[in-house]
Amino acid sequence: MSAARQSGEVPARSKRADAVRNQQTLLDAAAAVFVTSGVDAPIREIAARAGVGMGTIYRHFPTRADLVVAVYRHQVEACAEAGPTLLAGAGSPLAALRQWVDLFVDFLVTKHGLANALRSDSGGFEALHSYFLDRLVPVCAQLLDAAAEAGEIRPGTQAYELMRGVGNLCVGRDSDPRYDPRRLVELLLRGLQRC
Repeated sequence: MSAARQSGEVPARSKRADAVRNQQTLLDAAAAVFVTSGVDAPIREIAARAGVGMGTIYRHFPTRADLVVAVYRHQVEACAEAGPTLLAGAGSPLAALRQWVDLFVDFLVTKHGLANALRSDSGGFEALHSYFLDRLVPVCAQLLDAAAEAGEIRPGTQAYELMRGVGNLCVGRDSDPRYDPRRLVELLLRGLQRC
């Protein structure tokens, strides 16, 4: 008899592969809907995009805050994992940096409204922000260092500063449909390049 059975404990069950895939599909669909419609988008819109019923979403994410946090973490991980992949596959470190910043802008647009969705849990929001910085600043630094070592950008740009600058350029997108932060982010990236 196993030790877990002797003690009366039930071993933790890992999610089946199809359940994990379903959850990833839901998170991808929710992220896409959040980009276009914000975090207050109707759950039925997310369900339709994912090709599932609303009950499936509530089974995985009982509250909107649960869904928003899961999308946030999912996108942080996707952004973190994309950095090394882009660096390995892009034509140059600067091209990889540009592609990564584009993903980062998508992430920032998705997370718009997160503070409102989590306003009752300021400690939770702070923990997510720390998680965000811990995962993404080193990835951005790696991309910046590679581009500087390749002579494509001037050295000395700090990852946190660049990410903060990009974030600041993304503010206001929802309040003015004429504003496209990507155009200004592109100008910012051009400003990093060596002349």
